[in-house]
Amino acid sequence: MSEHSYHDQVNKENIEKMRAVLQELPKFCKQFFRGIENTTSTRTRLGYALDLRIFFEFIQQNNNAMRRTPIQEYPLSLLDQLGREDIEEYLDYLELYYKDDKEYRNDERGKSRKLASLRSMYHYFYTSELIEKDVAALVPMPKLHEKEIIRLDPDEVATLLELVENGEELTETEKKYHKVTKTRDLALLTLLLGTGIRVSECVGLNLNDVDFKNGGIRIVRKGGYEAVVYFGEEVEDALLDYWEERAHKTPAPGHEEALFLSMQNKRISVRAVEKLVKKYASKVTSLKKITPHKLRSTYGTNLYRETGDIYLVADVLGHKDVNTTRKHYAAQQEENRRRAAKAVKLREP
Repeated sequence: MSEHSYHDQVNKENIEKMRAVLQELPKFCKQFFRGIENTTSTRTRLGYALDLRIFFEFIQQNNNAMRRTPIQEYPLSLLDQLGREDIEEYLDYLELYYKDDKEYRNDERGKSRKLASLRSMYHYFYTSELIEKDVAALVPMPKLHEKEIIRLDPDEVATLLELVENGEELTETEKKYHKVTKTRDLALLTLLLGTGIRVSECVGLNLNDVDFKNGGIRIVRKGGYEAVVYFGEEVEDALLDYWEERAHKTPAPGHEEALFLSMQNKRISVRAVEKLVKKYASKVTSLKKITPHKLRSTYGTNLYRETGDIYLVADVLGHKDVNTTRKHYAAQQEENRRRAAKAVKLREP
């Protein structure tokens, strides 16, 4: 198997899904996806395809001139026939719509993503001089309200790892599984909390990606490029314990290289990691919805708190834009403001 067969497999699945969705889109969309293939990931293109399917289904339902025409037969000239008002009505539609008796809702972030997909398609055909107007560019992106950044406090991190070690707060059924997965779970959570890697990067790790001599792991970042992330002593200890246990397991065929295995001895999935994080974190805090990404935010905040170096945090987290990283130290800024309030004395005591 190839060194990073997990990521190859994910890309293959994304391509297959996108090709299936393309069969439901206007034929001209194939040219758009070919045009952006070298500058986007398979995940991004699949997301665009799914968003565009919703848009053209909206057009078929709400545009009298196109109602009787199969979506696959829509001409490229349709993009010039649609106006700004059509796209604004589409954004209103996204707030609440139904498909196959199922209800769908989109907040401002969902609307922004779908408008971004539409803008990308319009921009491609406009700059290729295949349409006369870039109508989508005239519609402003929905205003995004800042969401509170949820992360674990230092005492909650310690409590979480202690819980994984002893399993005392778990139900009787959970304790049975815990006996089997304890070492793996502790290594996995310690790695996420101690390096800030993404859950997809974590599940994609192979045995030969771990370098104990230099204290680093080789991961495949978003976009497909490789990077080395270094870990500390606590992560090393947890990984070594699991490494010894992993050596005695017999992986399922095709999963021999995977570092983290499921109970079926297959490469653990993103969904399985999300579930185990939720299981343990729910015992630690009922007020915070903790996901693997929240563990990443926790690491980012802790690293900034210790170093004060925003560029270091951006580099370690694999952020191409430092502004993205600011989310991870918002809590630290709050602490600084609180300290500032106490620093200045108006009257001597």
